Amino acid sequence: MAPTEYQRSTRLTDPSLQPKKARIARYLAATGPQIVERKAKGILLMKGTSCSQRMGDVLKDLRSMKAPYAKLLTKKNAIYPFEDTAPIDFLTTKNDSSMFAIASSNKKRPNNLVIGRTFDHQVLDMIELGITRYVGLHDDKYKGTIKKRIGSKPLMVFVGDYFHNNGADGKRLQSLLLDFYGGFERSVASISLAGLDHVISVTAGGIATPSVNGTGTASVVFHVRTYHVKLKKNPSAGKAPL
Repeated sequence: MAPTEYQRSTRLTDPSLQPKKARIARYLAATGPQIVERKAKGILLMKGTSCSQRMGDVLKDLRSMKAPYAKLLTKKNAIYPFEDTAPIDFLTTKNDSSMFAIASSNKKRPNNLVIGRTFDHQVLDMIELGITRYVGLHDDKYKGTIKKRIGSKPLMVFVGDYFHNNGADGKRLQSLLLDFYGGFERSVASISLAGLDHVISVTAGGIATPSVNGTGTASVVFHVRTYHVKLKKNPSAGKAPL
């Protein structure tokens, strides 16, 4: 269990409450803020007060894609992210996760997914998405296909003018998805081609009609697709595969 905000502030201000064991001191130092964060960001997957079976499958697939850095809470939680963020702050701090996803489904907002991130154990930003057509990892369409390796990092491709010409909204969504699916530091010195086994493509389509998501307002449709990467030998005898 991660230390709470009170425990973090106490250990810095009260010398008498410093840990007596070296193992505990190393753990507190590792969970504290770092100049350069090296480890992957943990993701906490939660169910709202009402969650359909389909949205439960979405959370299970997200856990499979983000393993071993994702944790799924099986019980339903009375969480309303846009009204009160205190339960999210508590659960993400308790489970040592900086990213979260909440799945819910009701009459006004069917198949609803809220993804967000935290900073200093408080909600930084989040975005609400509605899933209109979903094909899971265990559907008949994908039986027998090659699955990603555990711990592998995806290539992210963003297609569409929405991510470049829509101002802060497009940049925020792009940044959230990069943190959610990637979770590592952005700049790397080298890339191992053997670890690039899948690509996640996010395409911004046209404007949906108000009846698609039931909210009464038009919204942008995003197509999220996953592709398997197969490296082949370069016919020109080069070192880099195709």
